This record gives sequence, structure tokens and C-alpha cells, in this order.
Amino acid sequence: MRRQSSLTRHVARHLASAALVAAVAAGLGGCQTMSDVKGALASSSASRLDPVPDDPRSAVEVYGERYRKNPKDVDAAIAYGEGLRKTGQRSQACAVLEQATIANPGNKPLLAAYGRALADNGNSQAAFDVLSRAHSPDNPDWRILSVQGTTLDKMGRHEEARRYYDSALRMAPEEPSILSNLGLSYMLTKELPKAEETLRRAYASARADTRIRQNLALVVGLQGRFAEAETIVKADLPAEEAAANVGYLRDMLNRRAGPKTASRAAPVLAKDD
Repeated sequence: MRRQSSLTRHVARHLASAALVAAVAAGLGGCQTMSDVKGALASSSASRLDPVPDDPRSAVEVYGERYRKNPKDVDAAIAYGEGLRKTGQRSQACAVLEQATIANPGNKPLLAAYGRALADNGNSQAAFDVLSRAHSPDNPDWRILSVQGTTLDKMGRHEEARRYYDSALRMAPEEPSILSNLGLSYMLTKELPKAEETLRRAYASARADTRIRQNLALVVGLQGRFAEAETIVKADLPAEEAAANVGYLRDMLNRRAGPKTASRAAPVLAKDD
């Protein structure tokens, strides 16, 4: 039972909160990172920002200084909050973005960034509520719908989460990131054949990335097909990275217990980057 609970927590922890792709097996990729949600989760005036430094620590320094000079600067607040998130300073990211939303009420890109930060910090209900204000019923954003689905999955509200994924898929048919989130939702409720079928649809897309492959490998392995899972996770990777991925996969699968439900897991959102 202890191992089963541990694996469930691991699955829930790595379900994406506000990213284009959810990654239950995020650690498989070593230095791999998850892409940030674009569109509604980016500032509409981001073009006014200087290029964001690749190093998140540099981004924190650059945009932190800009934010401190003008806490009402929406672009600086979003970029600073993003840098804080990527460096693991989740609570501080929430604090910065909360203050920015107070100074700029109703700014949807800012609300989206704040919702993302809340989700990363494990505040699933608050994240869901804030993200609901980041778009509107008459102008929904499929990315945010998908993110809201993941927050509902964290709270064990799986059927409700799947309605959000379905709505997102109607707007973006066969979008691999949504399918990946949906597949992981099925994984959380131990519906592994459904999870596999959904993740294979995501994996078939030309826009599928490494993290979707990793998620598919995990769900295949959880069904006892270890050799197939290793083949999937090693595909097209350099030998060293492939070996690291296989090692992590084996560690996960050695626990052998399938996930129960997110309601039994700590509501901790994935570290994206």
C-alpha cells in the first residue's frame, strides 16, 4: 500500500498544470523541459519585452529589477513570475503575480500567469478559479480549458476534468497536448487501456514531443509490457540519454502498483522546467 500511494503521488505530481504537454514522467527526460502554454498564457504585449534570457536565474535578475522599479508593469511581472517558477520559487512567484493582478485587475494574460503559478504551488482550487477569469465563456481558450482540466484531476474530479478536455478538443481537434492530459487523467483512475489509446493518438501527431512519448511508455509499462515500454522511451535518443530514461522508467515500474485516484494523492502540481 505504501508503494502504491507513492506512485500515485508521483503520477499526480507530474500531471501538467499549465503547459501544452502534461508529463507524468517528466523526470525521464533529464534536462528536458515542458513548453509553456502559449496564446492566452502569454502577455499580449510581450513584444515590448527584451528577449527573455535562456537561463531562468538571469531572467529573475533582469525582470526582477524591472518589476521592482515598476510593480504595475504587466510584462515585467509575468516574466519575473515565470523566472521565479522555473527556479523553484513558487510561493514568491504567486506573491509577485498576486500583487500585479491587484494593480492590474482584469488583465487576462496576467490572470493566466497567476493561475499557472498557483497551480505550480499546489493551490489547485485557487488556480482553477483564477484561470476561469483568464478567459470567458464567449471567448474560451483551449489551452486554459486543458489546464483547468489538470487542476480538476488534481482534486480528484476526473469526470469534470474530462469535460474540460472534451471542450478543448472541440476547439483544437486531436491536439496532442490535450490528448496527453486526457490520457494521464485515465491513468490516474487506473483505466490504463483508455490511457494508452489516448496517448497513442497524441503520439501519432507530428507535433508530439518527447514528453508524450515518455507518458506513453509509462502507461505501457504499467500494463506489464516492459520491453515495449523501454523501446518506446529509447526511440531516437542519444545513447546516454536513452540509458538515463530507461533507468528512470525501470525505477518507476519496479513499484508495479498502478495509480489509484488523484484524491488519494497530495495535490502538488508538476515542476515544469
